[in-house]
Amino acid sequence: MSDWPNTLVLAGAGKMGGAMLKGWLAGGLPAAGVAVIEPHPSTELALLAARHGFRLNPAEGERNPPEALILAVKPQMLESAAKKLADLAGADTLVVSVVAGKTIANLAARLPARAFVRVMPNTPAAVGRGASAGAANVTVSSMQRAWTERLMRAVGLFEWVDDEALIDAVTALSGSGPAYAFALVEAMAKAGETLGLSADLAMRLARATVEGAGELMYQEPDISATQLRINVTSPGGTTAAALAVLQAPDGLNPLLARAIAAAHRRAGELAG
Repeated sequence: MSDWPNTLVLAGAGKMGGAMLKGWLAGGLPAAGVAVIEPHPSTELALLAARHGFRLNPAEGERNPPEALILAVKPQMLESAAKKLADLAGADTLVVSVVAGKTIANLAARLPARAFVRVMPNTPAAVGRGASAGAANVTVSSMQRAWTERLMRAVGLFEWVDDEALIDAVTALSGSGPAYAFALVEAMAKAGETLGLSADLAMRLARATVEGAGELMYQEPDISATQLRINVTSPGGTTAAALAVLQAPDGLNPLLARAIAAAHRRAGELAG
């Protein structure tokens, strides 16, 4: 038995929805059972449909409730989108939502399906290196859990959390996390400029350094980040001097803790 759903409708094929769709198709999702609903399809999406053969914006009279309905619409569009998608949320349909800030209760109040999974992915899903976690309501079956895992692991790491409230923590850590890494690159490059490097050279070095460090962690999954840090830190050396600043009581740890706590608070404010 396939661990892909036989029929799937993706509602919303913007950056996140489109990235997931490409990952699914590349991973072997049968396109014949796929339909995409996107009011403003890009040229890329139209070409993807022509190449793979999935249905793009089928007429309402030509669509039936699928085994899986993936919601990837913008949060502010959920209210209007839900009215147009209600006929696709059948009693046996699994609804997987990547709509930021919208709870399962919020979704269940708008769609007649019974099985809901709320997932928070992040933008590296576009290159198959996403990090996401999901929470399911009690109606989700073991098969539907397997579908969710298959879909999300096609675009990166996926983990389950038992308590939906933890999705806000996932949002604060990994959902918003790529921006923290980009900000680190910006800060490193700016520091390099103050030491006399040209802006272009400093940025190239900073980008390559963070890219390489990330790839090293990816290639060595059994070595902890702590051990990797120790491995590149010679006692009394230049790295140790820098880490003494970063690990000071007012250094990187409390700064990131405050930043992620702020994102967590905001996620709670946006939920509804």
